[in-house]
Amino acid sequence: MNENDQRVQILEFEKPIYTIQDKIEELKQTSKETHINYDDEIKKLEEQTKVYKKELYEKLEPYQKLQIARHPQRPNFMDYVQFMCEDFIELHGDRHGYDDKAIAGGVARIDGHNVMLIGTMKGKSTKENLECNFGMPQPQGYRKALRLFEHADRFNLPIITLIDTMGAYPGMKAEETGQGEAIAVNLKEMAKLGVPIIAVITGEGCSGGALGLAVANKVMILEHAYYTVISPEGCASILWKDASMAKIATNALKITGEDLLKYNIVDEVIKEPTGGAHYSAEEMSGNLKTSLINALNEFKNMTSDELRNHRYSKFRNMGIFQQ
Repeated sequence: MNENDQRVQILEFEKPIYTIQDKIEELKQTSKETHINYDDEIKKLEEQTKVYKKELYEKLEPYQKLQIARHPQRPNFMDYVQFMCEDFIELHGDRHGYDDKAIAGGVARIDGHNVMLIGTMKGKSTKENLECNFGMPQPQGYRKALRLFEHADRFNLPIITLIDTMGAYPGMKAEETGQGEAIAVNLKEMAKLGVPIIAVITGEGCSGGALGLAVANKVMILEHAYYTVISPEGCASILWKDASMAKIATNALKITGEDLLKYNIVDEVIKEPTGGAHYSAEEMSGNLKTSLINALNEFKNMTSDELRNHRYSKFRNMGIFQQ
């Protein structure tokens, strides 16, 4: 295993790849110590690894994609800011005395486009996750996002939201301070905004906590991300009274990009680096930036009324129904 691989947490289904890579490193070390040429064996194993990785990641099961979407080293909001933006000025607070760190946002410039960039924020360590509540916003976070939405509308800035959350925070305090109302207001007000809105599910997109940032003209999703009304564990607990049935629930819920595209829930699936976004935040950011620029150009000449009508029509036509 090389130095870069050691920094990546390996998922259970990926272990055969690294077993082969460990064998390659072992042969290289043995060759160096004994001066015996193992080049043919090493080349054969390297080709085997390449083929296996390609086949593995092209045929991932939904539950395996779920594990990649939840990878602790997956790029977060600030990683994308670092790699995509020429400038970023973060704006804080809901103007009622609270700054929820689970939602970050500010004015940004992406390839010359001035935008309002807003997203849920997860940490890379326990300390960081505690600071941002593991990416689960409280009502004050949604009110902060709403303030930035209205600011963008006032100054004619397209809005981009990057969403990676297991859901809005379900604690007692959040309920007491109006969690449901805060999300509902966001849904209503986003529908009325007169600027382009582009939403991207970058990891987990769960329940109303994700939807509160995703009433958009264009909804995109990363290749191994997921978007769902309820987590597979929550679904399994309700249907079978057993959270360990989450794998079956994941298949049934149709929450991966491929299925969501088929049912018109999302408009585009953005390719990830081999193995997932956490293997190269820079490459992933490049792919995301390309899709965002294309989307910004797609909507830049539409009037405010056209954007509202487009958004309304998009959500009215989601899904496939049978009478």
